[in-house]
Amino acid sequence: MPEAATAPVIGDSEFDRDTAVARREPGVYDIDLSVGWTIINAVNGGYLLAVLGRALADALPHPDPFTISAHYLTASQPGPAVVRTETVRAGRGLSTGQASLFQYDEQGNEVERIRVLASYGDLDALPDDVRTTAKPPVIPPMDQCFGPEDGPAPVDGSSAIADRLMLKLDPSTLGWALGAPSGKGEMRAWFGLADGRDADPFSLLLAVDALPPTAFEIGLKGWVPTVELTVHVRHRPAPGPLRVSITTRNLAGGFLEEDAEVWDSQDRLVAQSRQLARVRLP
Repeated sequence: MPEAATAPVIGDSEFDRDTAVARREPGVYDIDLSVGWTIINAVNGGYLLAVLGRALADALPHPDPFTISAHYLTASQPGPAVVRTETVRAGRGLSTGQASLFQYDEQGNEVERIRVLASYGDLDALPDDVRTTAKPPVIPPMDQCFGPEDGPAPVDGSSAIADRLMLKLDPSTLGWALGAPSGKGEMRAWFGLADGRDADPFSLLLAVDALPPTAFEIGLKGWVPTVELTVHVRHRPAPGPLRVSITTRNLAGGFLEEDAEVWDSQDRLVAQSRQLARVRLP
């Protein structure tokens, strides 16, 4: 009998290969943004954040992102890009850096796509003391939730990222897919990488931006581009699937916020985020 396939380990998966940056010189990195992490023609913002996060991990003296704030300036496209980093401060327990990702337009002009400011440390050096009132989201068992494979076949190339994710959505947040959105700005799901690779701090940067927009369940359609996204990484996640909960409480002036929590298999809050996004009003 053939041996059973084993899940890739952290550092040896499609996600790792597609977010790997090549150091051209100190502080400057090259990457070919993969078409595999796109929605329609745009590269997913969480994937981009993981790319810049890995560049900063190489440039800074500490390994793990504690907080990273990104401003999305123009839509990134699959293909060559360059990341330029700068160390702002290097301390004993925290280091801070900034990074920008650039591509070229059709006229050959360099265009900045995204700019981040981040503080890094060592998650393994943090104390174990936790005092919280936060509680994990209540999501039905995975076999009672639904993924992209349970719906109609997508248009070719419309959501390549879905093939690279294990995403099982809470049925109570799926009214939009049935033409009956609840009106509540909520989205909850089980999350992982499709190849079974366990989560790490960089895949958490992807997880907070991988679910369908809460705007869908509010009753809006169309692209919901991110303007700004801040992620706080609180713990190194334990092996196993993650639970992601995203809520929106306020839509005003064509903008909404999405507050995300990511919980691991040991019921620990491992990441939090807030993003500001634009919506297309009817």
